[in-house]
Amino acid sequence: MNDETLQKIWSERYKIVPEQMIKTSEIELVASGFNTNIDAVVKIKGSKLSELAEKFDITPQTIKNCSSAIDSPNAAICGIIKCFIGGIAEEWLTSDISIDRWIENTFGTDKLQMGGQAGIIANVLALTYIKNIFVNTASHPKMLSEQFIKKENLKAIDETNKLAPAYKINRKNDMPPIHRIIEFDKGDTLTLGDKTYTCPKSNRFIATYDPLNAEMLINNTFKQYLLDNDFDYFIFAGYNLLSGEKGLKAAEKSAEFLQNLRKKNTVLHLEVASTQDKNIRRYMLENIAPLCDSLGLNERETLEAAEVLLPDEWKKLKDKSLNVINLIETLLKIKEKTKVKRLQLHIFGLYLCLQDKDYKFSPPQSLSGMLCASVAAASKAQFGYLNSLKDLTLSLSNKNMKIYFEELQNLAQYLHKPELLETGFSEYQGYDLITVPTILVDNPKTLVGMGDTISSLSLICAR
Repeated sequence: MNDETLQKIWSERYKIVPEQMIKTSEIELVASGFNTNIDAVVKIKGSKLSELAEKFDITPQTIKNCSSAIDSPNAAICGIIKCFIGGIAEEWLTSDISIDRWIENTFGTDKLQMGGQAGIIANVLALTYIKNIFVNTASHPKMLSEQFIKKENLKAIDETNKLAPAYKINRKNDMPPIHRIIEFDKGDTLTLGDKTYTCPKSNRFIATYDPLNAEMLINNTFKQYLLDNDFDYFIFAGYNLLSGEKGLKAAEKSAEFLQNLRKKNTVLHLEVASTQDKNIRRYMLENIAPLCDSLGLNERETLEAAEVLLPDEWKKLKDKSLNVINLIETLLKIKEKTKVKRLQLHIFGLYLCLQDKDYKFSPPQSLSGMLCASVAAASKAQFGYLNSLKDLTLSLSNKNMKIYFEELQNLAQYLHKPELLETGFSEYQGYDLITVPTILVDNPKTLVGMGDTISSLSLICAR
């Protein structure tokens, strides 16, 4: 089946998205936790990194040996260059406010926007027809409130410890939780010594100083509300900000809360963000994930999950291209190891879902949710924002909309399942396999929060 035929089939299928979005009106309440912050975003050039590399004596060997913690300006530069050369996204932590200030002064800020998985997810869901969204905020000064969508049904805990619209809250004594998002572009180049590197994929490096979210501070009123009331979904993340013994204790404390939520008739979804501390990552996947119905992850996070759950698989995978063919068997083993009912992968060009036969939504329903996510993600990439319900489907108005089929074609051929190309459905090792080829956006204006947007909308728009 050629690309032209596939383009017609899938373009027609994408037309259901506006109607599918309306079905989110059936949802009473979605809660989002645990990490909400402000992203200070800046786009950098390879030439700037080349200058800094020379100034700080960064060599290819330095990049190969750099750690995943920011304990000096040198380490920050090392991390940015590593991600630039690999075209990958990573988040590294610092406990030193002076280093955070150095990064701010060195790179500056182009814009402020909502950050943290919980905050991004809450804002995206507030644009749909969901009746209520409730988000945990460890810190909530006016500066954070300004990043929330101005919707009365998107709520958090205010300074009087009561539910209030998130955009109106001003907990004046709270410290602004700012994360530094340093973006770079595909095709840009940098020089280390006598060698030039070309960035293979537009991506970003995140440098984080955020002591409250680093303790996974869960508001007591937020906790009690979820324990006392019914809700449809709880989508959460934030383990990527934890480290050391203190972080492990915070993760253990969150597990107690989640065990109690597990008793309720709801869907728990863990967004597996890139987590540098291996002990935290292992605890999250071995102890938190099994409490959940659903996991969302990208190709990098799949590799990191394999490192702690399936070391033999990781050894085979770590030097390979992270495409869907190389990932599919590892994904299956991660699903079986964590015992989640649903696992979703999002990579460039393809969303893939493995779900149990008795999962609450059928393959066609799950595919519909993934189509919605693809349209919204393309809209965000193309225009750089999602501020209204109309924005979610802006990409559908593009008469020259292109859908990317290479990953889907490769997977269908590899699994000997040609039906995937036309229907998006098949069976794999006793599970339902659902795939969606995604809308292609050249030169995306932003990539921040894309995974959170994809995972949350795929989940809640499935019905």
